[in-house]
Amino acid sequence: MSIPSARRILAATAAALLLAGCTGADGEEKSGTADSSITVFNGANGAIVENWNPFSPTQLQPTNGTMYEALFWYNLANDAPPQPMLATGYSWNTDGTELTVTAREGVKWSDGQPFTAKDVAFTFDLIKRTKAINATNLDITSSVAKDDKTAVITFGTKSFTDEAAIIGHTPMIPEHIWSKIPDPEKTINQNPVGTGPFKLKSFSAQSFVIEKNPNYWQPGKPQIQNVRYISLATADAASAALTAGQVDWMSSYLPGLDQLLKNHKDLSYVNTPTMTTSIFTCAGAEYGCKGPQTDPAVRQAIYHAINRDQLNKLAGGGYAATASPTMLLPERDQKWIADPSQQAIPGTGDAAKANQILDAAGWAKGADGIRAKGGERLSMTIQTVSGWSDYISLNDTMAQQLKEVGIELKPTQLSWNEWNNNQVQGRYQLSLDSIGLGANSNPYHIYQPKYASGTTAKVGESARTSGNFARYHNDTVDKAIAVAAGTNDEAAQKEQYKAIQTEIVRDLPYIPIYVNSLLTEFNTSRATGWPSNDNKYALPASWKIWDNGIVLANITPAK
Repeated sequence: MSIPSARRILAATAAALLLAGCTGADGEEKSGTADSSITVFNGANGAIVENWNPFSPTQLQPTNGTMYEALFWYNLANDAPPQPMLATGYSWNTDGTELTVTAREGVKWSDGQPFTAKDVAFTFDLIKRTKAINATNLDITSSVAKDDKTAVITFGTKSFTDEAAIIGHTPMIPEHIWSKIPDPEKTINQNPVGTGPFKLKSFSAQSFVIEKNPNYWQPGKPQIQNVRYISLATADAASAALTAGQVDWMSSYLPGLDQLLKNHKDLSYVNTPTMTTSIFTCAGAEYGCKGPQTDPAVRQAIYHAINRDQLNKLAGGGYAATASPTMLLPERDQKWIADPSQQAIPGTGDAAKANQILDAAGWAKGADGIRAKGGERLSMTIQTVSGWSDYISLNDTMAQQLKEVGIELKPTQLSWNEWNNNQVQGRYQLSLDSIGLGANSNPYHIYQPKYASGTTAKVGESARTSGNFARYHNDTVDKAIAVAAGTNDEAAQKEQYKAIQTEIVRDLPYIPIYVNSLLTEFNTSRATGWPSNDNKYALPASWKIWDNGIVLANITPAK
């Protein structure tokens, strides 16, 4: 059950929630078409820690999309043009340093106050003044509102390539609330006020409920009254909840899914693979990372030693697709991959090459078969989340594969909160996670957040949201990212991405395994209108920010 944005709780608590899953969000029993409440499992495990800060890397997943909205929305399920949300239009000046935004009229915040271009200007000005919440390292020099409809954001460098991050992945916040918050990085924003289709109703460490925002600007939406988010401990608990009709929406890898759903007419699923499952490494010794994984030779050896065909069979259920060492999707992004030999990763491992790399780097095998160098054993801990059954299987299988070349891999399972905090703060050696789903399909939105030194921090300090958790620093990569950001010429961008790919394929701060399946399951007995293979109006994953709000705003109570 590999879900990049999730929180979970103990099995005993999960069992209690399963019993409560058949009640409405207000605690009253409801069923059939009279129920306008649904239950969502977004992969959560561990006691839920409250955080509704739309700029925080540890925000609760439905914050952005259901409560807070951006100016536009990008549907990565079908690569459509951006859809107007809180803005109705935008335009750049000729050199890409000034963006003019037209704010949507008639929008209200969930507390009834009007939304205007002044809120847009305030949002970007706050980001300019607060480095810690500048997730994509935008070079904002000023942000002003000319009137209630028009905001102008000015940048110190050409920022064409940042367009999707600016208009599609920046949550708009109310000036009348956030101007009074002394530390926008650290606030948990306990009483969130947004423009989205839902607002917070109740919260506990076991579950939380969001309810319909009566001030929502889209007429007739949403039609669902309450949405309950719960935590479950294991894949077995998730399967049980789904087949018992106690969860309406979840995105989990469930072994034998077709057989599992065969006798349940109200259940269906879609598969929309878009993310590369990878070994995240704390690579940057200069940032405080410690361990053998800081040696590029060790990362290269891991890359060559693992047998991905076996991993797909044992952990991926055969649903996974081939990845690329460039971290792009081989089919969708073919035009962006400069070297055809880097289009795809070989399925079988190459133990001989891995051994050759380690021998050359001075890692010698000891009496127990594990290598060492300078008194340091080639032994590393790899973390994943308790209950993510496919990732747990990946770790166990890779531990056996890597032992053959003298690498000791020690898997550990943690709650989502601890796992995520370790990545954000760099307190780990290896970690399983996914890369993908950038602001749009341009490689810039993979390379800038994950590889730019401007989106990372020293160990013990928080990296930017969805940022450079590997603590990777490469001057060539930084320069190429900056140049790519300053042009909308595709040929010029390709030259920069070629330079980036040469560096990251060698350095491997993130070691790709495969493009994982993205299975999403639905129960249609209480709500209909879910995304389908024929109508991908949003990416359907229950943990996906932004799209989560689109889906919940469009589904309707079952008749």
